[in-house]
Amino acid sequence: MPHALSPDVAKPAALLLALAVDLAFGDPPNRYHPVAWIGRLLEAGRRCLCRGSPARLLAGGAAVTIAVAGLAGAAGALVSALGARLGAGGLLLEALALTCLLSFRGLVGAACSVAVDLGRGDLPAARQAVGYHLVSRPTAELDERQVASATVESVAENLTDGLVAPVCFFLAGGLVGAAVYRVINTADSMFGYRTGPLEYFGKSAARLDDLLNFLPARIAGLSLVAGAALAGESARGALAILRRDRCRTESPNAGWTMAPMAGALSVVLEKPTVHRLGAGAMPIVSDIERSVRVVRAAAAVSLLLMAAAFVVGRKLV
Repeated sequence: MPHALSPDVAKPAALLLALAVDLAFGDPPNRYHPVAWIGRLLEAGRRCLCRGSPARLLAGGAAVTIAVAGLAGAAGALVSALGARLGAGGLLLEALALTCLLSFRGLVGAACSVAVDLGRGDLPAARQAVGYHLVSRPTAELDERQVASATVESVAENLTDGLVAPVCFFLAGGLVGAAVYRVINTADSMFGYRTGPLEYFGKSAARLDDLLNFLPARIAGLSLVAGAALAGESARGALAILRRDRCRTESPNAGWTMAPMAGALSVVLEKPTVHRLGAGAMPIVSDIERSVRVVRAAAAVSLLLMAAAFVVGRKLV
């Protein structure tokens, strides 16, 4: 039997490999993507159980979310157990599985795609791209600055969802933790709306997502302040707007990343009738490119912070 690697070595090594694969290749096609499979399971559950009284909707939504999270966690445990028997080969297996739970290159690529469309004056294509890849709000009537604002917001907020939180839960709970997190985050993105039956059906997923993202969002927010300095933007502005506007969003976590990004770029990020963060003018296409530079630097900072916390935690155990 191949020699089992120590967790002190295996987890950081698997994480580095996963990040390298994500940065090199991005997301696999949907037909092979575990998160797409998760989405199909959640949608099947919604079709079966999203009906009835508020109490029934609440119970049905919780049952679907917990059941799919349990299946994903079991799959993560199975991959980890198999990987532990394969030594170095198992390290690669675990890294490939973790790659599917990250989405950093995909986030940056989607933002750059919107910027390209706006840069060539193709507003309809930019609206379609931002609506398909980045946000769930209606985009058909957005003007150029509103499209740019939605893109910058998503770049900032998805630093938490696409990188910091899954890495955090992987370091704390292995593939099981990262897989369970990804299910709950996906369920929130699909069900977490205050409209129609989803008001109750998606409540459990939304509250669980808020809870799980509490610490990762704050790591990401502080990393964005440092990232602003590294990217040549305003760290002072990022910190000031973080302190002032972090509680001005519907989500208790989203403001922790969107507010410092607004301050770093000295722009206003606005979702009409929902929130308005920062000061100055609405962003333009060049601000999307600036936000990508900031989030890349912030990603590096956040990974260093989490790696340091992992090392310290292992020494204290």
